[in-house]
Amino acid sequence: MLNIFSSEPIRVLVTGAAGQIAYSLLYSIGNGSVFGKDQPIILVLLDITPMMGVLDGVLMELQDCALPLLKDVIATDKEEIAFKDLDVAILVGSMPRRDGMERKDLLKANVKIFKCQGAALDKYAKKSVKVIVVGNPANTNCLTASKSAPSIPKENFSCLTRLDHNRAKAQIALKLGVTSDDVKNVIIWGNHSSTQYPDVNHAKVKLQAKEVGVYEAVKDDSWLKGEFITTVQQRGAAVIKARKLSSAMSAAKAICDHVRDIWFGTPEGEFVSMGIISDGNSYGVPDDLLYSFPVTIKDKTWKIVEGLPINDFSREKMDLTAKELAEEKETAFEFLSSA
Repeated sequence: MLNIFSSEPIRVLVTGAAGQIAYSLLYSIGNGSVFGKDQPIILVLLDITPMMGVLDGVLMELQDCALPLLKDVIATDKEEIAFKDLDVAILVGSMPRRDGMERKDLLKANVKIFKCQGAALDKYAKKSVKVIVVGNPANTNCLTASKSAPSIPKENFSCLTRLDHNRAKAQIALKLGVTSDDVKNVIIWGNHSSTQYPDVNHAKVKLQAKEVGVYEAVKDDSWLKGEFITTVQQRGAAVIKARKLSSAMSAAKAICDHVRDIWFGTPEGEFVSMGIISDGNSYGVPDDLLYSFPVTIKDKTWKIVEGLPINDFSREKMDLTAKELAEEKETAFEFLSSA
């Protein structure tokens, strides 16, 4: 009988591993839902020193799940252990925004964290490492990490806008009484913030076994250009208001989707949204921003979907979120040079 675990284990890091997103995420990574049912994993959990007691509890629970794919679980507060020889780094941990905190203060605190983590990736991880940034402000944190890891290709860095992408799909599905699987090719342009632009001009939905454009299917342009967009943009805040905690289950699911697509590629004829480096794009987005685009993925390499027609309504929204990202970048880089 063939040993199904004949492949070498991959090393996967999750930072902020004592937090609530990680708590929803770690089981899915360990049970084969992300990297496949025959891929053994060494799971590395990093958090700050005051969280090590909690992290020990998470470690015990992962052991008690008795997951056959988990070859080892390492819990640490040391970067030189956490970042060593990594195949994948999922950077969930970040400084959350506190009451009365300006966005600038948040950027400053996070620049410091992601500069250190970028440097640690540069020093200890494999050069082929795939880095996924979840901690907010995700786009600018991702750019900071990438700039701080000059020996790792910048194409290896991406940030999570898949949660927004999934939210957009779900809203269309709810409106039409279909499942999210029947909706494809929505796009999130720009920043993972309230300026993001959820775009369904190119999206398709399966109705009575036929694929039709979302605008044609919904037949309510004012909803698609108004309430739909603001619902997706502000969904995170709505969850916090209702749950008194930020999105964790849906964020973890989106991370799994994002990483699985990097690993196995996107289905034929479908594209997904992720924050990536904007260099050389054909959509008029300035270079050197970490901006969410529609991409297809093959052989662990993303490619921006080219040639989609952009109407004036979309253009304005895409430019607005690019402007916010340029301002964030400027603020962050002032801190980066002094950090």
